[in-house]
Amino acid sequence: MARLIETATGPLRSVDVDLVTLDLIENGLRNARYEMDEVLFRTALSPGIREQHDEFPLIANRDGKMMVGQFGLSIPDFLENFDGDIEEGDVLLTSDPYSCGAAISHANDWLVVLPIFFEGRIVGWAAMFGHMSDVGGKTPASMPTDARTIFEEGVVIPPFKLYRRGVLAEDALRIILNQVRKPDWNRADLNGIVAACRTASRRVQEMCARFGVDTYDSALDQLLDRNYRAMKVLLETVFAEGETLSFTDYICDDGLGYGPYELKLSLTRTGEKVLLDFTGSSPQAQGPINYYINENLVRMFFGIYMITVADPQILWNDGFYPLVDVTIPDDSFWKPAYPAALNARNHGIGRVFDLFGGLLGQTNPGLLNAAGFSSSPHFMYSGTYGPGERKGEWFQLYSIGFGGIPGRPVGDGPDGHSLWPSFVNIPCEYLESYYPLRVERWETVADTGGAGLHRGGNGVDVAYRFLEAGTIAIHDDRWLTYPWGVNGGEPGARGRKWLERADGRTEILGSKVHDVPVAPGDVLHFVTWGGGGWGDPLARDPELVGLEVRRGLVTPAGARRYGVVCDEAGAVDVAATEEVRAELRRGRPDPLPTFDMGPPIGTVLDRCLEETGLPAPRPPVAR
Repeated sequence: MARLIETATGPLRSVDVDLVTLDLIENGLRNARYEMDEVLFRTALSPGIREQHDEFPLIANRDGKMMVGQFGLSIPDFLENFDGDIEEGDVLLTSDPYSCGAAISHANDWLVVLPIFFEGRIVGWAAMFGHMSDVGGKTPASMPTDARTIFEEGVVIPPFKLYRRGVLAEDALRIILNQVRKPDWNRADLNGIVAACRTASRRVQEMCARFGVDTYDSALDQLLDRNYRAMKVLLETVFAEGETLSFTDYICDDGLGYGPYELKLSLTRTGEKVLLDFTGSSPQAQGPINYYINENLVRMFFGIYMITVADPQILWNDGFYPLVDVTIPDDSFWKPAYPAALNARNHGIGRVFDLFGGLLGQTNPGLLNAAGFSSSPHFMYSGTYGPGERKGEWFQLYSIGFGGIPGRPVGDGPDGHSLWPSFVNIPCEYLESYYPLRVERWETVADTGGAGLHRGGNGVDVAYRFLEAGTIAIHDDRWLTYPWGVNGGEPGARGRKWLERADGRTEILGSKVHDVPVAPGDVLHFVTWGGGGWGDPLARDPELVGLEVRRGLVTPAGARRYGVVCDEAGAVDVAATEEVRAELRRGRPDPLPTFDMGPPIGTVLDRCLEETGLPAPRPPVAR
């Protein structure tokens, strides 16, 4: 466990903090957190971080409790697993999930942790991790879809001091960068992460100097306590005493032909506390989809979901953690045994939010979201330039895809959007300027969003034409199971991937493949899935459906799912619509189901080859 070296003597004093000062400190922390983002975006080189913002900052109090952040990480778990002294000027680095209590969850994420000192004592922590586009390993981008151990996934950095009392460990960094394909990117991205953490440190030190260290520290305690009290009321309002709720969703396959993987989450409230229990989930996967998650991250994800859906005015921090107990069985999808492969854990991260949504909606359907784009699918393209000015030069692209956000109580799900709020698309102009490809299509796919009173967002079809020979890799999911609809809403469409070869052949691709060769003129269609619908489709305004037909978001045939009859121009036939809706109402159950998961899993597997062009996965087997 880490040993903190402080020169200050005497304890901090607990003092009363007036509301104005509390508000100033709270917003000072929030601004510092956003400044961390900007520092990194302006200094990083990889498009995954610079353009798409695949990074997550955090500022914590002296005990490592998160005060502000974006789906941050667990400082206490990191410190518990770090063996050594920590002094002023130290900067810590790791990329090993198994050596930091799963504070990060795969080796592509490089985590920097920086202690914040003021007048000889630790007053907080700044941390940030970013997804490195390459960390070595057997395939470009370091995410082999057939990996069975973490040793196949590139360099794995144990926790160590990147800076010791302000001095860079140059030899260690040189050894690390020698393992990766784009060392200039990794160095720039890492330097940006360190600079971002140092920026946060300066802002915290400025607040300590301005308000006094006792006032600053006491203000953080008050913010944590405020969050605790607010969440306590929220839990008692949403969940009944003694009642156990359970929900199950799936990851379609593991990249090695096994699946689907059953993900089960149960919730029980006893008194003022809730228990989140992952017992009943599938055993750890043979392939790299395992999501090694620690208990504190489960608490954070749960709190973020509850706060966002039920009371978004509450500050995100760790204050409510004592109210949430977590059980994660060993050797499961959620806690695989070392050295299980982890690189494709992005599907599990997203599916956590679908599980929380399914639990919350059972007690209050009015707060329920449908299932949506619960992943961050990856597309990778790499190779060496052929004859010309850049002959022999290595190129490598890592990018994140977008899809349909679920229908929600407040309205439709956005089309072609990211699961993560801060992620943005890489501009097509950037891709075409820096890589040998052309983006021939970037458009939503009509009717892929689930029908409902509030429509699920549509998925997108991005068509990449390759100009140089190389290889591609894909990480995606929801090609087999459906993003479910709620409160009468229908499921969204599944995702698909295929190559149109320059010689005229069409080749269907799985959702998790790597080292697929491509030639100049080949076109990849990267089609993502839609969000589930919310509410009764027959209650949707027919004129709105007609408008969406005109906009290309719904087809005239798709309008029939809403009981709307219209032509190609979106002109609605009111009389025919009323007649069709009356007929549809007569032929459906009353009340409408809370969840529409699509066909049963057995039926989906039986129809798999016919509907997807891909063989059905085999049942998962225990390690």
